[in-house]
Amino acid sequence: MASKPRVFVTRQIPEPGLNRIREYYEVDVWPEYTPPPYEVLLSKAKEYDALVTLLTDKIDCNLIEQSQPRLRIVAQYAVGYDNIDLDCATKHGVYVTNTPGVLTEAVADFTWGLILAVTRRIVEADQFVRSGEWYKTKTGWHPLMMLGFEVNGKTLGIIGMGRIGRAVAERAKGFKMRILYYDTRRLPEDVEKELNAEYVPLETLLKESDIVSIHVPLTEKTYHLIGEKELRMMKPTAYLVNTARGKVIDTNALVKALEEKWIAGAALDVFEEEPLPPDHPLTKFKNVVLAPHLGSATTETRTKMALLVADNLIAFYKGEVPPTLVNKDVVNVRKPGFH
Repeated sequence: MASKPRVFVTRQIPEPGLNRIREYYEVDVWPEYTPPPYEVLLSKAKEYDALVTLLTDKIDCNLIEQSQPRLRIVAQYAVGYDNIDLDCATKHGVYVTNTPGVLTEAVADFTWGLILAVTRRIVEADQFVRSGEWYKTKTGWHPLMMLGFEVNGKTLGIIGMGRIGRAVAERAKGFKMRILYYDTRRLPEDVEKELNAEYVPLETLLKESDIVSIHVPLTEKTYHLIGEKELRMMKPTAYLVNTARGKVIDTNALVKALEEKWIAGAALDVFEEEPLPPDHPLTKFKNVVLAPHLGSATTETRTKMALLVADNLIAFYKGEVPPTLVNKDVVNVRKPGFH
């Protein structure tokens, strides 16, 4: 191409990534904090050679088909890509990439932050102090004040033992926990031994775990993986933690479980509806910790994600297969590059 190909970036991402992309592409960044409406995204897709997208951007078959023959690559700024019609993209020779690996440690750290926050009632305690309730008690310390749940030596159940699940298990060693895990594929024996993790059926994990932490992608099989049946299996003293995808849990069933005290509490970074409305039933529970999808929200990690997006776009520009290509069969439909 005589001139640089054009890329539309659907949200402001860290500058180091954008600066690298600008070396090879003409970059247009959506200026608003909120995502571009679908109609805008559709219009842009027709006019640009590449898109940088987020999970909130709907890249359906209609958009892909209408953007042809110009749109060649969709570089997702996330690990997940359930917002993109992968089959349709592959059919039309559109490359789809994501940003795995670079956010593993940040999400694992945040998962443990949520575990400790909910089991030791940290958010509830902060509010207790700020609201003046502690002051009203006229008591600086009491043996029964805001008792929590000790993590050390308990059983941690990990659903999904990919990169993030394994990183969460690594951190659990410091708490001398028994680790159970469930996945569609069992880990090699040496990895299980290294993590001190035991493979069990989902039902066993739910019945025996004191803390259940979810780390699976959103697929047809994992949609509402945790529903009323599964929540009823959990101990009444157990906690549910989700930093994966909101739709993996049936929210209505979870609300019922909390109301009827089937479980002790929950810590959630992702929801079926995002952003979560302030009057949502989940906001009324003191034993639920809520975060606005912050799993990867560190300066270091978000910058690494932006640089990986750049790496994918630059590799494609050079006619090379992008390093984290998701729809690998697309190479049989169209070679990488704009020529």
